[in-house]
Amino acid sequence: MRILHTMLRVGNLQKSIDFYTQVLGMSLLRQRDNPEYQYTLAFLGYGTNPEHAELELTYNYGVDHYELGTAYGHIALAVPDAAEACAKMKAAGGVVTREAGPVKGGSTVIAFVQDPDGYKIELIQRPA
Repeated sequence: MRILHTMLRVGNLQKSIDFYTQVLGMSLLRQRDNPEYQYTLAFLGYGTNPEHAELELTYNYGVDHYELGTAYGHIALAVPDAAEACAKMKAAGGVVTREAGPVKGGSTVIAFVQDPDGYKIELIQRPA
């Protein structure tokens, strides 16, 4: 077994696509509208299945926000330099909620950015 994708419900599909492509550097892999059932799906990622897991954004017609609840944690992305990634994301309009620095109780350098719907994305510094 392997992870194929993670799905997030979003309130503004284009705004979310712009964030994931322009701020996080993902590619829009495919998009499908289903007017009969009133939803649109967009799949994004750094590559396609089966080599890479994808992110599925689901827009349900007429729903502009969701309660995130307390169960959701974050999505994690590897970056070669967390501080540099934060600077680039800020310049692209991203919201950094935790600047790059060591994780509490450890030495791994992490940072957090937030998407337009409030979902957290962790940036974990890993050598290239």
